[in-house]
Amino acid sequence: MADRTFLNWPFFDDSHRGLADNLEDWCEREREFFAQSHQDLDAACRSIVTKLGDAGWLRYAVPKAYGGATENLDVRSLCIIRETLGRRSGLVEFCFALQGLGVGPITQFGADALKSKYLPNVAAGKKIAALAISEKEAGSDVSAMRTIARRDGDGFVIDGEKTWISNAGIADHYVVFCRFPEAGEKSFIALVVDSSNPGLKVAERIEVIAPHPLGTVVLNKCRVPASSVVGEAGNGIKVAFATLDIFRSTVGAAALGLARRALDESIAYANSRRQFGQTLGSFQMTQAKIAEMAMNIDASALLVYRAAWMRDTGAKRITREAAMAKLFATESAQKIIDDAVQLFGGRGVVVGEPVERLYREIRALRIYEGTSEIQKLVIAGSVLNSKAKAEEGKT
Repeated sequence: MADRTFLNWPFFDDSHRGLADNLEDWCEREREFFAQSHQDLDAACRSIVTKLGDAGWLRYAVPKAYGGATENLDVRSLCIIRETLGRRSGLVEFCFALQGLGVGPITQFGADALKSKYLPNVAAGKKIAALAISEKEAGSDVSAMRTIARRDGDGFVIDGEKTWISNAGIADHYVVFCRFPEAGEKSFIALVVDSSNPGLKVAERIEVIAPHPLGTVVLNKCRVPASSVVGEAGNGIKVAFATLDIFRSTVGAAALGLARRALDESIAYANSRRQFGQTLGSFQMTQAKIAEMAMNIDASALLVYRAAWMRDTGAKRITREAAMAKLFATESAQKIIDDAVQLFGGRGVVVGEPVERLYREIRALRIYEGTSEIQKLVIAGSVLNSKAKAEEGKT
């Protein structure tokens, strides 16, 4: 079992420790569920969402008033769940994460009618959510977005194309971000589009190294009612960035779960594998790798749960802290897992080995919800602006 002493840190209270215990117990009872191979990816994801909903874990993805487990969205709980599930299965962790991310904008900015329509079904695992921001020419550069929404009568019409969309093809709704020229050249809008809308089509599916539902969504004269607006028309970027503030921390937590699994596998292998008359763990170079793994895992956990704690205790923005958490945890996990593969030698690249699976699963986390390079720009911008403001205050 992975190290759980971090739960004694002051970032947590008894409710978080109870959640961690209950989820760990459930994961142990459901070992066969986590070990399943998935030939039909879409069917597997639908089944996973249903199971997570039936077990009550998806209730942590929405507020209590709409079927959730906590009064408000508790980021520490989200991080604990993503970390714990990530140690067991990247796909199961992905399914949980997308439920929260896909309704994150609605949870924070949606009108009561939108929340009542979408959140309870997502919390129960009866509906699948998705978020649609990225485009072929607008990934990290959101300002390059070309999908446009125009007011038309008592609603809106959307035209454009979104790609790299997780849950494309299985989602029941998409929160789509668009340019909104009516409110100004640099204005955006977020709109909820049901998958049954005749103006929305999944144009293609994209296969990636760690399989999960991913694809391109085309919106052609896609008409939605005025009630579909999330937040204020024209302030879509605020909605997007506030959502990423929360969920970037949880991406770091997912990476932390993968890294903990890699360390556990490495320790077990180092203690059992014999070379030149002694265990692999007896060699100093092995010990150095294990030490660095453990140190970086603790450092990642401190950054992840600091950011989550700040958000849960009232910080208005945690942009810098969330960026630090995502950047350090994902980059560290990549190095930890790579070292684990190296430690396993030839066995480490055999399909089906846990460290081989981890090697494929970690890579995307350094890209989605803002690449590592973008996180560095976010952090630097925050630090430089803080310094400039401090200097202004002295004059």
